Amino acid sequence: MAENEQPSAERQFSVQRIYTKDVSFESPNAPQIFRGEWNPKHEMNLNTKVNPLDNNIFEVVLSVTVNAKVDDKVAFVVEVQQAGIFSANGFSEEEMGPLLGAYCPTLLFPYAREVVTDLVVKGSYPQLVLQHVNFDLLYAQHQKQAAEQGQAGGAQPSHH
Repeated sequence: MAENEQPSAERQFSVQRIYTKDVSFESPNAPQIFRGEWNPKHEMNLNTKVNPLDNNIFEVVLSVTVNAKVDDKVAFVVEVQQAGIFSANGFSEEEMGPLLGAYCPTLLFPYAREVVTDLVVKGSYPQLVLQHVNFDLLYAQHQKQAAEQGQAGGAQPSHH
């Protein structure tokens, strides 16, 4: 007795490429900002965008923006778009949302974190290591928010 067997291809997921798509670093108040006490407030914003490329092939772009301020002066702003090309076959539509909207950004985040850390250090600031992000939770919150607003759910978290 076969229970809901799908004759379609078995489920396959692969990473075809991971790359940095866009990078920006600004230090608008240097060198004066280096002369004061270093006690910054950091703010991090994340966004995910999914671009279908071919049949079952997707580009996922994770955007990470970090702002650091000392008092009311901007120390630095770093923006990184870390992207990947992923292929996903045999997944249901319900599975594709979390796969592209949570799992892929989870794979991309360590790469984005490394670029952010390198740029901050090259800007002559103390090392900044971003803490782990729970993309499953962010995706679930976005889906709940989209449902409450009566929108169709997608893989793009709202901007925070």
